[in-house]
Amino acid sequence: MTSLPIDAQQKPKVLIVGAGIGGVCLALLLEKAGVPYLVLERADEIKFLGSAIALGVNAMPFFKQVGLYEDFKKVAKENHKIDEFNENRELEFTMDFSATFEIGGDRGYIISRPVLHELLLRGVPKEKILMKKRVLTMMQGDIGVSVTCADQTVYEGDMLVGADGAYSAVRQALYERMKKNKKLPASDNVPLPFTTTCLVGRTEPLSPTEFPELLEPMSRFRSVKGDNKPYSWMTLTTADNRICWVVIEYLNEQSSKENDSFRQSEWGQEAAESMCKLVRDFPIPVGPEGSNMTLGTLLDRTPKDLISKVMLEEKVFTTWYHGRTILLGDACHKVHIASGAGALNAMQDAIVLANWIAALPSLAIEDMEQIFKEYKKERFDVAMSAYNNGRMLSKVPGAGLTSKIIRYMTRNVPDFLWLIMLKNMAASRPQVWFLPLAKDTGTIPPRDQPSLRKNLHKAASLDTQGQAVSA
Repeated sequence: MTSLPIDAQQKPKVLIVGAGIGGVCLALLLEKAGVPYLVLERADEIKFLGSAIALGVNAMPFFKQVGLYEDFKKVAKENHKIDEFNENRELEFTMDFSATFEIGGDRGYIISRPVLHELLLRGVPKEKILMKKRVLTMMQGDIGVSVTCADQTVYEGDMLVGADGAYSAVRQALYERMKKNKKLPASDNVPLPFTTTCLVGRTEPLSPTEFPELLEPMSRFRSVKGDNKPYSWMTLTTADNRICWVVIEYLNEQSSKENDSFRQSEWGQEAAESMCKLVRDFPIPVGPEGSNMTLGTLLDRTPKDLISKVMLEEKVFTTWYHGRTILLGDACHKVHIASGAGALNAMQDAIVLANWIAALPSLAIEDMEQIFKEYKKERFDVAMSAYNNGRMLSKVPGAGLTSKIIRYMTRNVPDFLWLIMLKNMAASRPQVWFLPLAKDTGTIPPRDQPSLRKNLHKAASLDTQGQAVSA
């Protein structure tokens, strides 16, 4: 392991707002780097909600570097394809990702979001995550940054990271100040657009006798497009004999306006139950052949507190940082669930940002803004690509001409073009410079990662200088 000779007194104290997957990943990496930090979470307790997440070769180097790879494989299930069905439970086509195993040097996996969240939290000391800390205001200047919470507590640090989701309090406070100083771009001063709502859940452990697919070594990822209805739905088997499920409602202009009056990142239990009633008769290709199960079969086996209804906003903000404040994950780029990249992007944000924080040369605001600039430069195009992919894939279940064209293209992609797409998907395999590098066995080299390359070079140069002085 290489290390930059930064005086411990010069390491920044980082305030991380939000204990979601992105915030916890950053905390875990800063813990490994020996950088002081504190996580402020608004909830009374961390809610292990959500459905399932697909993670492939893009995330495996991270798990290897932080020592969680073997634990991850124990609670995840391999997956290499998505089966697309119609409402008659007939298989229409399959998207096969198995070539990424060789290209990227590792397997793809399905893991339930709550299980992933719990796994990541193992690497963060409990005393470094403070609950019931809803941030109301923030102040920043030449010598530091501070936040005031709803309980009147004040926390001070050298750097503030907003990892608090699509309706980020940090982003809102930052933008408000920038707006007053006429520094906020007009594009960042508009509400988050959204065209879909989503119902997600995770069943209780199920009987493999009733659901034989649970015995299969591979996760079964099945997607159904609604016939003449603005819905699509998915089921995914996980390693703990559960089935995670997702229902997406595609809104038209009128229904978007109706939902806009309830704009928030998550509705309450009543809204979730109402949507459950609307979708419970939707057919699912689950269980023994001829079983004719519906979503209601899974809904009835899902604890109510594990069901949530959320809005699926879509936006990549222009402003990611200002002064000592930087945004991460959904706080600066919210992409459609169809991209399958929301959690992965937050994790990769954390990797890149941790690389720059661990190499910060001083606590001067100019140096912070420089590493923030490097962070955005490395991550912005990736976020935009995920955003555009999500918008395109979200149209697959639609009924219009554009949706029909996209479905046709998806089913009939030539093998050579599909391979090119898979190579692009597997190219991003980021690592941190301050931990032993994970061995990469992919046949295609990982995409250039400036935060890794530059800081490894800098650390090596300083080590060489130190050896020369000693000699």
